[in-house]
Amino acid sequence: MRTALVYHEDMTAAQLLWEDPECEIERPERLTAALERLRQWGLEQRCLQLAAREASEAELGLVHSPEYVSLLRGTQTLSTRELQALSGQYDAVYFHPSTFHCARLAVGAALQLVDAVLTGAVHNGLALVRPPGHHSQRAAANGFCVFNNVAIAAKYAKQRHGLHSVLYFSWHRYEHGHFWPYLRESDADAVGQGQGRGFTVNLPWNQVGMGNADYVAAFLHVLLPVAFEFDPELVLISAGFDSAIGDPEGQMRATPECFSHLTQLLQVLAGGRVCAVLEGGYHLESLSQSVCMVVKALLGDPALPLSGPMEPHHSALESIQSVRAAQTPHWTSLRQQGSTPILNPSTYSLERRASPVSPGGPKFKAAEAQASAALSSLLDQLHLNPTLPVRTAVALTALDAALVLPADVLRQEGSAPQEETRAWARLHEALAQDKALTALGKVLHLLNGILDGQVNSGIAATPEPAAAPTLDVVIRRSLSHGARRLLCVAVGQLDRPADLADDGRNLWLNIRGKEAAAPSMFQVSVPLPGTTGGFVSCVLALVLPLAYGFQPDLVLVALGPAHGLQAPRAALLASLLRGPAGGRVLVLLEQGSTSQLAGILARVLQGEAPPGLGPFSMASPEDTQALIYLRGQLEAEWKMLQVAGEAGGARPRLNTGSGGSSSPQ
Repeated sequence: MRTALVYHEDMTAAQLLWEDPECEIERPERLTAALERLRQWGLEQRCLQLAAREASEAELGLVHSPEYVSLLRGTQTLSTRELQALSGQYDAVYFHPSTFHCARLAVGAALQLVDAVLTGAVHNGLALVRPPGHHSQRAAANGFCVFNNVAIAAKYAKQRHGLHSVLYFSWHRYEHGHFWPYLRESDADAVGQGQGRGFTVNLPWNQVGMGNADYVAAFLHVLLPVAFEFDPELVLISAGFDSAIGDPEGQMRATPECFSHLTQLLQVLAGGRVCAVLEGGYHLESLSQSVCMVVKALLGDPALPLSGPMEPHHSALESIQSVRAAQTPHWTSLRQQGSTPILNPSTYSLERRASPVSPGGPKFKAAEAQASAALSSLLDQLHLNPTLPVRTAVALTALDAALVLPADVLRQEGSAPQEETRAWARLHEALAQDKALTALGKVLHLLNGILDGQVNSGIAATPEPAAAPTLDVVIRRSLSHGARRLLCVAVGQLDRPADLADDGRNLWLNIRGKEAAAPSMFQVSVPLPGTTGGFVSCVLALVLPLAYGFQPDLVLVALGPAHGLQAPRAALLASLLRGPAGGRVLVLLEQGSTSQLAGILARVLQGEAPPGLGPFSMASPEDTQALIYLRGQLEAEWKMLQVAGEAGGARPRLNTGSGGSSSPQ
C-alpha cells in the first residue's frame, strides 16, 4: 500500500476534567469524528493501518528537557485538583492522568510514520494524533500541546535516518502581534539565526477570513519556490486545520478540498515522501472532512476543484510581499522571479488580544452558517464527482514493449465511431492519412471517456505531421461537448488555432514560444526556460497562477514537435496541472516520444510523485526578464499572479480580444 494511517484509540483517553471554556474544544471527539469519516468514505481501508507506539523518553529528549519529561510523567498519579493546579501554570493547557501516555503515543505515531516512509514501506502517510504538539516548548506545555511531535520527528529523521538540514515554514494567524501567542518571532522578518538564517519562513496572516486563494498563493509564491531550491529529502506537515472554514480558533475560510490541493502540491517534493501529523482543528465536521481530503490526496485521488473566486485578499498579498522581502537575500528562487518586494514588518503590540468568537453570539452563528453551507456543498460535490474506477488511461497506436505502466492504468484499445472520426478529420487535410485517422479515433475515444466521466485523465499519441490538427480537433470537441473552460498548455512548435474564439472559454498558454507575448489575457506565450530554476519559476509564478485563476474543467497538455521538455520536467508540469481541473488532464504526445516519457506521465497522472529535477540552477537573465514582463502584463487581470498589494497607479489592462503586445527584444 502507498499510504499509512497511524492511530491508537488510547489517544482519546485524555479529556478535560473541570470547566474551562478555553480548553474544552480540544476533546477526544476530534479523533473519533475524523476516524469515523475516514471509514465512511472508505479511506481507512485503503491505507496501511499502523497502531501507534509510545515514544521512549530518550526520543522525547531529542527536543524536551529531562525535567519537563519527568514532570509530565508525574501527572499520571495526580488528583484532579492537583492536575488543575498544574495546568493553571501554563497557557491554554489541561492535564489528565492519561496525558503522558497519550502524548507519548502521539510522538511515537509520528516517528513510526517517518520510519515507514524513509524505509520505503509506504510512500506517505498521516498520523492521526492528539494532543497536538506545535505550540509546545522545550520545557513547557502550551496551547493544548504537550510534546512537540513534528519537531521530535524532524530531529529523529536526522539522527536515525541521516537526513541533513531542516527548512521550517509556518503560516499562522498573527494580526500584527495581537493574536495569541503574541510572539515577535512569528513575524515575517524572523528568518532564523546564525547558520540557520533563511531556514525559518514565517507567513503571518494579519486578518481573519483568509480563503482558498490566499493559501494557494502562499504556496505558489513563497513555500514552493523556496522548497524546490532547498530540495528536501522528506516533507513533514504539521497538519493543523484551525485554518479550515468554521474553526472557532483560526476563523479562516479554507474549505476542505483546499487541503487536498495543498497536499498534492507538496507531494511533488522529496520524491513524494510526505508525513502529515494532525495538529489543531476544532470544528468537528470541518476537521473530519479536511482530514479525509488530505488522505485522498496522499492516496493519489484527484482533488476536487476549488470553490469560490481565486483572488487573494489584499492583506494576504501584503503578508506574501513581506515574507518574500525578508527571504529574498537567502533564496535565489525568490530573486529570480523578478519582484522588488519591500519589507514591511508587522507592528508588534501587546495592547489588545483578538476577541474570540464566543459560542452563541451573532458572529459565531454567522460563521457556523457559512461553514455548514460550504461543508454541505462539498458533500454534494463528492456525490457529483465520485472517485472514478479508471483514474488514467493510455491510448497509443503502437504500444512499445518497453512501456511499463502501473497495474491500474487502463491500456485503451477502442476508438471513436468511424463516422465521428471522419467528420472531425474533414477539418484538416493532414488528418485524412491512415495513420493520423487511426490516431485521431483513439484520441477522440479517450477524450469522450474523460468528458463523460468514465476516465479521469489520459495520454494519447499522434503522428508528428498531425500534432497541430489533432490538438485543434481536441480543443473544438472539448468546448462543444461539455467543457465550459479549457486550459491548453502547448509545448513546442504548436500555434494557436487561428479561428479559435477568444471568448474566455479557453486559455492558451504556449511554452517554447519565440518571445514572451500576451496578445490577450487568454493568449500567453513564453520561451521555454533552459535551467531548472527557470523552469520551476515559470511553472510556479506563471503557469499555475493562470491555471488556478482560470479554474478550468479540463487541462490539455500538448507536447508537440521540438518541445524540448525533458521527462522529469514534463512529469512535474503534468503532476502540478492535475489540481486546477480536479485531475481531468489529457496529455497529447508525438508517436516518436519515448516509452519512458509515456510511462512517467502515466504514473504522475495516477498520483505518483514526479522524478526529481536534479541540481537547482539559476534562471537565465533572459528567462527572468520574460517572466517579469508577462507578470507585469497579466497580473491586473489574473489576480493569482500578484505577489504584493497594489500600490501607486493602476497597471495598463490587457486586451480581452485580439491585438496586444510582446516583450521588447
